[in-house]
Amino acid sequence: MKPYRSISLPGAMGLLMAICSCASFGQGRAPVAIAPVVVTIDAKAPTTPFPHFWEQTFGSGRAILSLRDEYRQDLDSVHNATGFQSVRFHGIFLDEVGLYDPARKSTNPGQATESVRTDSIYNFSYVDAIYDGLLEHHVRPFVELSFTPKELASDPNDLHVFWYHPNVSPPKDYAQWDAMMSAFASHLVTRYGIDEVATWNFEVWNEPNLDFWDGKPKQASYWELYDHTARTLKAVNVRIRVGGPATAQAAWVGEFLQHCHDKNVPVDFASTHVYGNDDNVNVLHTSATIPRDKMVPLAVAKVHQEILHSPYPKMPLYFSEYNASYANEPNVTDSYFMGPWIASTISQCDGLVQSMSSWTFADVFEEQGVPRTPFYGGFGLIAEDQIRKPAFHAFSMLHRLGDSRIALQSDSALATKTASGGVAIALWNYLPPIGEGASYTPEPGTPGGGEKEFAVELKNLPKGSRLTLWRVDGTHGNVIPAYDAMGRPSTPSREQIMELRKAGQASPPEHPIMRNGRIEVAVPPRGLVLLTTDPAR
Repeated sequence: MKPYRSISLPGAMGLLMAICSCASFGQGRAPVAIAPVVVTIDAKAPTTPFPHFWEQTFGSGRAILSLRDEYRQDLDSVHNATGFQSVRFHGIFLDEVGLYDPARKSTNPGQATESVRTDSIYNFSYVDAIYDGLLEHHVRPFVELSFTPKELASDPNDLHVFWYHPNVSPPKDYAQWDAMMSAFASHLVTRYGIDEVATWNFEVWNEPNLDFWDGKPKQASYWELYDHTARTLKAVNVRIRVGGPATAQAAWVGEFLQHCHDKNVPVDFASTHVYGNDDNVNVLHTSATIPRDKMVPLAVAKVHQEILHSPYPKMPLYFSEYNASYANEPNVTDSYFMGPWIASTISQCDGLVQSMSSWTFADVFEEQGVPRTPFYGGFGLIAEDQIRKPAFHAFSMLHRLGDSRIALQSDSALATKTASGGVAIALWNYLPPIGEGASYTPEPGTPGGGEKEFAVELKNLPKGSRLTLWRVDGTHGNVIPAYDAMGRPSTPSREQIMELRKAGQASPPEHPIMRNGRIEVAVPPRGLVLLTTDPAR
């Protein structure tokens, strides 16, 4: 059971007004009219760069899952929708991948070169299949260096609670760890070439401040792991990019950079994680209630400031995991709530971070075990059986934004210029997830949470510009009503899967008419709209 969020006095008053307004309907009173939000956009206005930092990298289920056909189909779907460049996953050193196998070490130094390779303590067969598969699907690896192979672990029984039980103990011998890292990096450079490998990011471990790392003391022992790993990678080739600390809850970044500076340890980027429902005390060191739509931007801003005040004020910042929830909440990650949450997060984080990696691109995922139902609050944009969620359509729509941002005085609109000479505008109506605390939603047209009316005024567009509008909300691009109508079967039939795939498709675009340079758009609660203008052909 989740605790209710506290409500500020203005929020409580708004809620009270909304309840009273709804009650008045039974007394025959007309709804109170709400003035539209006026958004004025000048296509010739000055702009700032707006790189698509939210769609460069996505997370995924652990390394071995990338060999599955469904994983690769989902990878193609998200890549086609967003053009994302790299994927990050746990467990390239897990025993199931088979890289570290000291039992196969050759005892005959006079054997032929091929035999020595075959009998090496390192087996790259699955590593190659994993990375080859990504590259063949036009996506590079964002290499998370984890976890400890059993034969190299200081405690072979120190297993994490995840279903696949990774070993989270430090290496028993850093000379052996260094040798493995050297062999791993050298093999990648030999197989793919340094020009390719130099475009990858190598991130040391995953969330060492949580139970994914059992070194003691946690921070100092992680510094030791990082130092050995970074120096070994750079010894193979100085162009290999390495960074960390890959922490949860936006932690340790300032201390990490200070450590690297003081000990002269190589570092090319700083990375950390945060989720919309993370703990406010741990992330922001405050007892104040932080709404779900503010947690990620505030954490990004905090770490951005830490870097500015570090010995490396221009260090690239990668949030290599983020999402609206770190738990399995169907009313969050499976729902259309994700549309405005993603748009709002992007708008607030612009200019503070080089890359943000949504965790994850699909629900081919087994941290809590094999999924038992398509919609269980998985992190991905695509549910099992290639069924697209509303979040998929939100990312696809936001991909249409341009690379130059036009300043607006609005917390629910984002405007950009496009390469074609037009504009692309995101409009959203954010409310907390259904069922969460102060998420009461009055009827449309009433104060406090119904439809949000936007009056969009467009200036200096090319003559004859044509408008196109996409939506994702409760009745557009939302598969869940179809799943509910089926009775939410745990294992849908093949026919039901086909029906759900169809119901999960994007709604057809609309082509509204602009009159006197103005268009009015109604966005329902938790809805997202993407409006583009295209010059006349």
